[in-house]
Formats: sequence, C-alpha cells, structure tokens
Amino acid sequence: MTTSNRTFALVTGATNGIGLELAKCFANDGHDLLIVSRGSHLEETRKLLEGYGVSVTTCAADLTRSDEVDKVHQAVIDSGRTLDAAALNAGVGLGGAFVNGTALEDEFSLIQINVMSTVQLTKRLLPAMVERGEGKLLLTSSISGTTPIPFEAVYGASKAFINSFFYAVRNEIQGSGVQMTLLLPGPTETNFFHRAGQDETEVGAMEKFAPADVARDGYVALMSGHDTAYGGGHSVEYEAEVLNRMESEPQKAQRHRLISAPGSAGRSR
Repeated sequence: MTTSNRTFALVTGATNGIGLELAKCFANDGHDLLIVSRGSHLEETRKLLEGYGVSVTTCAADLTRSDEVDKVHQAVIDSGRTLDAAALNAGVGLGGAFVNGTALEDEFSLIQINVMSTVQLTKRLLPAMVERGEGKLLLTSSISGTTPIPFEAVYGASKAFINSFFYAVRNEIQGSGVQMTLLLPGPTETNFFHRAGQDETEVGAMEKFAPADVARDGYVALMSGHDTAYGGGHSVEYEAEVLNRMESEPQKAQRHRLISAPGSAGRSR
C-alpha cells in the first residue's frame, strides 16, 4: 500500500512502444503509476519512470489469460489507491494469410489480448469511476480498425471491435463525469510489425510515426476531454475520416492489400 497525494494511473503494455511513452507522459505530469507487462523489462522500466519523481508499482501479467487480467485489477485494489486514469494499451499484431498461413492458436491469443482483456479490464475498472463521478480511460485501438486488412484479418477485426465497443460504452456513460478517449495510431515505429511477422510487407518497411508523438497525441486528448486522437497527425485522420468513409469495404480491402501482402515491401517504390 502506498500513501501519496499524487494522482494514480494504470498503463498496460507499458514496457515498450506506445505504452512506455504513455507511461512517461503520465509520470512527467506527476502521476504515480501501476505498470503492466508480461514481465520482461518491468524493473528497468520502473526505475526509468521513477526518475520522474513518482512512485511506480509493477504487475507482471499474461493478458492472454483471464485470471491474469483479474490479477491486474487485484493489483489496483491492493494498492489501496483511487485509480484516477487508466490506459489500456496492451495489444499484439499478427500478419499472414488466414488460409494456410496464420495459426489458430495465435489468432485466439490475439483476440484474448486485444479484445477480451480490454473488455474485462474496462468491466472491472469503469464502474468505480462512474460511481465516483470522475476518472479517465484511454483505449488504444488502431487506424486498422476503420478498414478490412487483408493478411492481418484477425488483427484488423479486433481493432474494429474496440472502436465499436468504445463508442457504445462512452455513449452509455455520458454525463457520468468519466472521460473516455480512443487512440487510433497509424503505423508506428515500434517492434509491433517485426513481432507480427511483417518485415517483408510494405507497411512493415515504410517510414513510421514516432511512438512518443503518438502517445502524446493520445495523452493530450485524454487530459483535454477529446473522444478521439489520431496518433500520427493529419494524414492518419484523413485516412480514417475521408478515405475509409468514402470507399466501400471491398475497395478498402484491396487498397490495404497492396501494403499488407507478404513480399509487398518495395513494390510501390
């Protein structure tokens, strides 16, 4: 149990990429933190964030397991602190052909992390915020959730779920005093594409947005009361709000196939 007058925030997927940069944003603004990852680099991330002068608690959890997701909620309870903000950022990608390509067990793991753990943690954390009449909740989705993504079929669908889920729940709790924000990053310079097996795709090889900039877009939107942040700026917003609204689903799928197909790297250059 920690006694502190500082606000308290939770960040999942906090040891690398956008999650680490979100944690830095919270720490820089004086939030004590509970950071979550599978365990790798948790201690070095804790020490890094404590350099901002805040208290940092760690929770090693495998979010492919429902009982481990509840372990995160229990860590919040065990802190004895009011949770002022949460960034549910943990997520994975998976590239390859759905037929005779990707493995079903990998797709189930992706759905558990990207979809199920987000729903479960939202279900656990949001009621206390609503009852209190204050709190902030950020869900990290993706620009991929606004279009079908061939060769990332399950990943794109998982993010489309998060988008729909976010807007529905946000509508339900309007007027409660709780702020919900959806972060939609464009392609970001992290290990995401490498871990997803997409190094040889055009989207995997292209120049990407800096994770610090993407995280800052989401953090500022959360703290200033905006419902949506397009991580990466106007080009990402244009794709989501113009191109992906104008084109039919088959047209969008074909356009994205050109950059997500295996071996597509360099074809358009």
